[in-house]
Amino acid sequence: MKSMIRMRMSLHDAHYGGNLVDGAKMLQLFGDVATELLILQDGDEGLFKAYDSVEFMAPVYAGDFIEAVGEIVETGNSSRKMVFEARKVIVPRPDISDSAADVLDAPIIVCRASGTCVTPKAKQRKK
Repeated sequence: MKSMIRMRMSLHDAHYGGNLVDGAKMLQLFGDVATELLILQDGDEGLFKAYDSVEFMAPVYAGDFIEAVGEIVETGNSSRKMVFEARKVIVPRPDISDSAADVLDAPIIVCRASGTCVTPKAKQRKK
């Protein structure tokens, strides 16, 4: 089972000089993807227990479009092991004009992570 969210990073997401977006924003997107996966799997939002690994691979800036994808790769009684990837798919082109943007031929992977979520058995509505 897979899930995907695509969103544009705004100036409100920029936290550092040069309109650099805080890496925590990618984790927020992964959390939303995980919630959707748990709803699809169990009929409940569940809880994010822990990240096993997080790797930031490329910078994200205000104006970038990020696609966050996730997948449940292992299912226990109440635990769901997931993997996530965030990719930059569209970039602004202020060198051309203030509204120009390019769709990237190949997405740029900006972050990868894996983690475990839990849906208590009493809240699992789908079998």
